[in-house]
Amino acid sequence: MTNFQRFRAVTLTGVALALTSPLWAQAPAPAPHNVVQLSASAQQEAVQDWLTVVLTHRAQAADAATVQRQLQTALDNALRHVRPRVKEGELEVSSGGFSVQPRHNREGQIVGWQGSAELLVQGRDIARIAATAGDTPGMALSQMHFSLSRQARQALEDGIRSEAIARFKATAQQVAKDFGFSGYTLREVAVSEGGQEYAMRPRMMMAADANAAVMSAPVPAEPGKTLVQVTVSGSVQLQ
Repeated sequence: MTNFQRFRAVTLTGVALALTSPLWAQAPAPAPHNVVQLSASAQQEAVQDWLTVVLTHRAQAADAATVQRQLQTALDNALRHVRPRVKEGELEVSSGGFSVQPRHNREGQIVGWQGSAELLVQGRDIARIAATAGDTPGMALSQMHFSLSRQARQALEDGIRSEAIARFKATAQQVAKDFGFSGYTLREVAVSEGGQEYAMRPRMMMAADANAAVMSAPVPAEPGKTLVQVTVSGSVQLQ
């Protein structure tokens, strides 16, 4: 073998070693030991402070254009009545569903048209919203429900989150102690926020011709309660 051939063989061997060395570096790390999965929760009950009512006007006529005009007129009149009472966060108003559909006979033929227009009134001023639901002209109450406002939920979740995290840390420390370890390190953690609403007001649906039965008295409204909960879950490595 010539000197050139020996040099080439050594060079190729070096290249082969260089190509295979990263594979050694990428060898899987040993599985972690003494890892424990944990979960802790904190919760608090709160009175629902946000009332939402849906006011509906229904109409029917021989043609779709007439139904649409009737619905639009009723909606415009209702908005003019409600807008002077609007106050951000206390009483807010917005339009809801608006639909026009054909009516069919038994043979499937179109015999007329019908439709409905909705007005949403919601906020924290329960007394004013209840009064508005009862005296808005041309509109009938079709739905009503209570919930927890975004501001109230956020204020509660801040404190509940801290409590849930404290419980998670205390549980992790106690588990480490029970297993004979001095402490732990946090590996991963997830925080989930949510709540369960209960004691909701019943959903009320009015008959199709309920526009004639518009109430002049405030609608009875009593809020229910909500359970706001935060859960902290994850894994720790005992040390």
